Amino acid sequence: MKLGLSTYSLHGQLSSGAMNVVDVIDFAADHGAVHVEIVPLSYNLTEQPELIEHIVQRAKERDIEISNYAIGANFLTDSDEAYEKEIQRVMDEVNIAHQLGVKLMRHDVASSTDVSIQHFNQQLDRLASACRRIADHAQQYGITTSVENHGFFIQQADRVQALIQAVDRPNYKTTLDIGNFLCADENPIAAVPQNLPYASMVHVKDFYIRPAYRHPGEGWFTSTAGQYLRGAIIGQGDIDMWEVLRIVKQSGYNGYVSVEFEGLENDLLGARIGLENVQRIWDEV
Repeated sequence: MKLGLSTYSLHGQLSSGAMNVVDVIDFAADHGAVHVEIVPLSYNLTEQPELIEHIVQRAKERDIEISNYAIGANFLTDSDEAYEKEIQRVMDEVNIAHQLGVKLMRHDVASSTDVSIQHFNQQLDRLASACRRIADHAQQYGITTSVENHGFFIQQADRVQALIQAVDRPNYKTTLDIGNFLCADENPIAAVPQNLPYASMVHVKDFYIRPAYRHPGEGWFTSTAGQYLRGAIIGQGDIDMWEVLRIVKQSGYNGYVSVEFEGLENDLLGARIGLENVQRIWDEV
């Protein structure tokens, strides 16, 4: 297992200007991470191409791998023209992933207020076609592209699998986020083993969970079925992190594991404790 940090974990520091992406690489290296995942929020590698070389150089200086490049995308467009434009934009982002030297890239697929299974089934072929074309473009660089279980529309384990199977490319897999299944009201203990065989990398995230009939106040969001969720420091939330990481470890998975913190606590604290807890729990299970 290669433990690392998503730059998303320090989004608060990045958005406030207290840190830049190079600082985040330093933070990750200083706290035992062996890789860093590049998630361009509060910085933009398309608009700031000079950052690509800065990232690559600092990672080399700190002897830390760049594991994954993760971007947003939405192929549920209003027109065929917009659909083609979005596919081309993501292909251009694949080129950036190649410049970063990564072999993994996650891109989003769809966002919609209608998250019904009927709508998913109606759109599956169109979404799969876009992902297939992008995966084929990425193949020339030896890059595996992936869908993450998030965004509500493609969040359940079986929807992720349906898309992967429809794309039908060896270099198209899933970035498996163990916590995000809760957003679709699936128990990670049941959902994680379903999708592990398709995982290109694993995100570790924790949540606090409260029932739909008990509004906990500010700072929470709701799952598809109305449960209240709030990001937590890994190991301190309501996910049975010991059991989930045991499942991952006993599956034989030995790739990248990326800490993602998105709680209300200070993000420097959340990221540091998250890295410590994942390593400690992994060693215990």
